[in-house]
Amino acid sequence: MHEFELINKYFSKLSNNNKSSLNLNDDVFFKKSKRLIISVDTYVEGIHFINFKNPNLVIKKIIRSSISDLICKGVKPKYYFISGSGNKKSFSALNLVKISNSLKQEQKKYQILLAGGDTVLSSKLSFTITSIGFSKKIIYRNNAKLNDDIYVTGNLGDSYAGLRILKKKIFTNKNLKRYFVNRYYLPYLHLKLTNKLLSFANTSIDISDGLITDLEKLINKQKLSYKLFFNRIPISNNLKKLLKLKKLSKLTFFSKGDDYQILFTAKSSKFRIINKISKSLGIKISKIGKICSNSQKSQIIDQKGEKIDLKKKGYYHLF
Repeated sequence: MHEFELINKYFSKLSNNNKSSLNLNDDVFFKKSKRLIISVDTYVEGIHFINFKNPNLVIKKIIRSSISDLICKGVKPKYYFISGSGNKKSFSALNLVKISNSLKQEQKKYQILLAGGDTVLSSKLSFTITSIGFSKKIIYRNNAKLNDDIYVTGNLGDSYAGLRILKKKIFTNKNLKRYFVNRYYLPYLHLKLTNKLLSFANTSIDISDGLITDLEKLINKQKLSYKLFFNRIPISNNLKKLLKLKKLSKLTFFSKGDDYQILFTAKSSKFRIINKISKSLGIKISKIGKICSNSQKSQIIDQKGEKIDLKKKGYYHLF
C-alpha cells in the first residue's frame, strides 16, 4: 500500500475536527491563532541513511531535512526535539560526543534550539525530529493556480550522486567524491529565502522524495497538471562533469530525492521580483515549467519538444 493511501484510508478521518492538521495532506501542523507550526520526521538506518559510520554527518543530514519542512513553508525554525533509538555501539561515548558537537554546530548555523527528546534502547537505529516555528501565515500545499510558473531553488541530483558513490556504484576522483558525498550529507538550505517566499509563492514543498514525486504531491488534490522543460531543470557543474566522465544521463539523476531544495509555484507576474531576490540573496532559482489544466496529461518536454517517458518518478514508501 502506498503511504498516502495508508494515511487516507486509516488516519485522515481522525483529523476531520482539527483544521490545523491541514487534512494530513501537508508536511506541517499550523495553528493559525497561536502562530504555531510543527513538523515531525523519522529517519531509519538503511532507509534514510546508509549506516552510522559518520554519526556527525548523519545527524546534520536529518536535522537539515527536518527543518527544511518549515523553511519551504516560509517559516524559520526555532526549536527542535530529537528522539533516538539505538544500542551501546551506535550510542557509544565517542559517537555521542560527535552527535552533540554536530547539533551544536547546526544550532548555531540555523539559529535553532534543542527543546527536548527521548532515548530508547533498540537493535534498530532511528531518529525522530520534531521541528517548531512561529508565523502568522505559511505557504500551503495544494494551492497552485492555473498557469502558475514552476520554480526550484539550487541544483538537483548531487545528493543521489553522493549516495551512488557511497554505495560504490560510481567511482571518481577525490575532489568530485568529496563534493558529492558532502551534498548527500549536507544539503544546502536557503534560510535567507524563508521570509521572501511568502511574498510570491502560491504553494511550496521541499524536495525529499524527488522532483516529480514531490511536484505530484504539491497538486495531488487539485484538478491540475504540469509541464516541465527538461533542459531547464538545474544541475551543478560538478554533476555535469560526472555525467560526461561516466557517460551517464541526467535523466537518471534529476528526480531521485534527498535534494531538500524548495519547489514552488508563482504567478507569471512575479517573475521579475523572484529574479531580483535570487540575485540579491545569491540563491539560484530556476523557472522549470508551468501548471496546466488537467485536461492535458502532466508531461516532461525535452529540447526537441518531445515527451520524455520517465519510468521512475522518485521515492515512495510502500507498505
